[in-house]
Amino acid sequence: MNARTKGTLLTTLTWALVLIFFFPIFWMVLNGFKRESVASSVNPSLFFEPVTEGFTAAFDRGMQGYLLNSLTAATTSTVIAVVLAIPAAYALSIRRVKNVEGTLTFFISTRFMPLAAIVLPLFLILNELNLLDNIYVLSLVYAAMNLPVTVWMMRSFFLEVPFEIVEAARVDGAGLWREIVGIVLPLVLPGVAAAALISFIFAWNEYFLALNLTSSAARTTPPFLGSFVDGRGQFLAVLSAAATIAALPVIIAGWVAQKQLVRGLSMGAIK
Repeated sequence: MNARTKGTLLTTLTWALVLIFFFPIFWMVLNGFKRESVASSVNPSLFFEPVTEGFTAAFDRGMQGYLLNSLTAATTSTVIAVVLAIPAAYALSIRRVKNVEGTLTFFISTRFMPLAAIVLPLFLILNELNLLDNIYVLSLVYAAMNLPVTVWMMRSFFLEVPFEIVEAARVDGAGLWREIVGIVLPLVLPGVAAAALISFIFAWNEYFLALNLTSSAARTTPPFLGSFVDGRGQFLAVLSAAATIAALPVIIAGWVAQKQLVRGLSMGAIK
């Protein structure tokens, strides 16, 4: 088998896998434009008369408020996580503190604990402080949850910065603030963008804490989507429409930042 044939087979296999993984998303979007009777039919239909009833019903149930809460929580938590992760990653890579390995192990070990193990004490503490159902408190919880992963990612990006550049800046009299913000940070902006986008996606998609720490005022989109499945049945068309709307911000953010995301995730892959 020559190289051209291998390349053709590999391309065909890649496209087949892409279509297999993309098909559920395509079917979800398709169901969003169907009538409920057509979407819930045991005989799936690829051709139908498109309607917007599902999208109208989603917004009639107040989806815009849940989207705003998700945007607030995801954006606020991402900003907090990135701002805290930059100096932490810098200290763990370029200007190293003592016992770097132990610190890194501690950071990542906080992600090993299942959320079910921490939600009860967290609920009791917030209930005692009268801070349940608060979108900014939920944002702080998300920031704390995503901070370890953000630090680990950013540290790998900071390690790729040539130390000679940092030394030259120090010789020229650059202080710590200028060293980080003016010299190192511009070199790792694609990595920062990648870490920020992943932190945003984690916060946007989080379901368990949003379900247990909020009730109405601060409830986000994932628990709202779950409300379409109740004792009366599963409302497939409106659920698909709402899920399509909920996926759009992440898709748009990924599309806008795709160059930075690819560059950031590939930093360090090739020496």
